[in-house]
Parts: sequence; C-alpha cells; structure tokens
Amino acid sequence: MAKNKTTETEVDVSAFIEEFVDNDQKKIDSYRLIELISNWSGFEPRMWGPTIIGFGKYHYKYASGHEGDAPMLGFSPRKAQFSLYVYSSTEKSKQLLKDLGKFKMGKACIYIKRLSDIDTQVLKELCFESIAYLNEHHECSCRN
Repeated sequence: MAKNKTTETEVDVSAFIEEFVDNDQKKIDSYRLIELISNWSGFEPRMWGPTIIGFGKYHYKYASGHEGDAPMLGFSPRKAQFSLYVYSSTEKSKQLLKDLGKFKMGKACIYIKRLSDIDTQVLKELCFESIAYLNEHHECSCRN
C-alpha cells in the first residue's frame, strides 16, 4: 500500500512561512490564521507535508482499507491563493458558506486570495462544525 505523503513533520511553522511565502500580506494573513485557528481549535500549529499548516489530528480509514492521519483543520499559503482545510460537508457548513464571503470551493477545500475577503466569524463557525463532525465520525487526537 502506498505511503501517505501528507504526514506530520518537525519543520518549524514560522521558518516555513518566512522561507515559502514571498508576499508580505500573505505572511500577515498566515500568522493571523495561525492565531485564529489555534485559539478556536485549542491546538498548536504543526507542519504536515511540505506546505500544510495543520491543527490537531484525526485518524481516518476508508472502506478500501486505506488509512492514515490528517490534520483536523489546516491551511496552506500557496502562491496563487490560500487553501483552507476547514470544511466538512454537513448541512450547517453548506449554509455557512453562503455568508463566508469571496472564495472558490474545491471538493472539500476553500480557496481565498486574502483573509480580508472572508468573514472570520463564519470561518470560525466552519471550523467548529468541522471539529464536531470529525469528533463524531473519526478517532481524534482531541480525545487522547
């Protein structure tokens, strides 16, 4: 079975931001997202793979037998836009998206250009909803 590429690493989060992010506003937004998501989740930021800043972790197992660990919440300050990993497909989350602001949606990823494009109170609610969903449906580090 293939090894998961996105695993928790020992890379320093601040060092990653300083080296990887070449836009001053994106650096400011990255540090603000770290502050917000840390406060909301109760978890310190950790690097996952080469570019994802994650908070907490949970264990998943698919019907195929593939399993692994992933961050409960996270983001990546990619060159074109931020990838926010804070979404679980629940009815409440779908309703919250209507008030989030300016974003694009992938399958389970929210893309934003800058933090000021979205309502951080709605982002907070999305994070809480995602944590609640993961707690109900997966083994989470928050129970350890």
